[in-house]
Amino acid sequence: MKSSVIIDCFPSSVKKYAGTHTIVAIDVIRATTSAITTVLAGRRCFPVATLADAERMRTDLGNCLLAGEQHGDVPDGFDLNNSPVELARIDGDLRPVVLLSTSGTQLMCFGAAAGPAYVACFRNYRAISEALAGHHAKVAVIGAGSRNEFREEDQMCCAWIAEALLDSGYKAENRSTLDIVKRWSGAPPEACVTGNSAKYLQRSGQIHDLEFVLTHVNDVDSAFVMSEGEVVPELVPAALVTASIEPFEVAA
Repeated sequence: MKSSVIIDCFPSSVKKYAGTHTIVAIDVIRATTSAITTVLAGRRCFPVATLADAERMRTDLGNCLLAGEQHGDVPDGFDLNNSPVELARIDGDLRPVVLLSTSGTQLMCFGAAAGPAYVACFRNYRAISEALAGHHAKVAVIGAGSRNEFREEDQMCCAWIAEALLDSGYKAENRSTLDIVKRWSGAPPEACVTGNSAKYLQRSGQIHDLEFVLTHVNDVDSAFVMSEGEVVPELVPAALVTASIEPFEVAA
């Protein structure tokens, strides 16, 4: 069987790949960046799909931090926004973080329920690409999207991971995947600043998060996965046999 990759968008798309593909969940601005940053700071991170799930998780975990937003607003009773900068700045508080966002955490949760699921952002897209290549036969790289739009920063991260897999010999499952890869191949991270996610951060006074995203690119040499509801570093066996991959071709 030839290895393949497809790019898609929105949490609702995950069900198309359940049981057949490894899912890569991407929400650069900001949920997957926040989740990875939280774990790198030494805290446990539990993404949740809904506000009710966040409340249940707080009950289960006990003393924890609630971080997140719903449609741009921090819910009542939450400790922090869905902000990688805020999560990186917490000093000396190692309570686990329950993370909620409008679409990104939902995507992570849906991905975990569908099968193997990775968590990616600008910080670790190269490490994710290396973890996937040759070890997962069918990969669906999915952007979280927002307001029915496949946002630029998510397209970019999806494209860069898919391009690395194509270079490794994977085939694209559709023409759209190739088009997105071509559009963003070689683009600098700053190319996303004209998008609506970046504009939202600018006009809402949260440009510090945009600056964080743009200045933390491939600075993390680890792949992260969803495991039992938690974002954790992937544990790679010392000796991993790489499957042979046939040359790239476009799926009919």
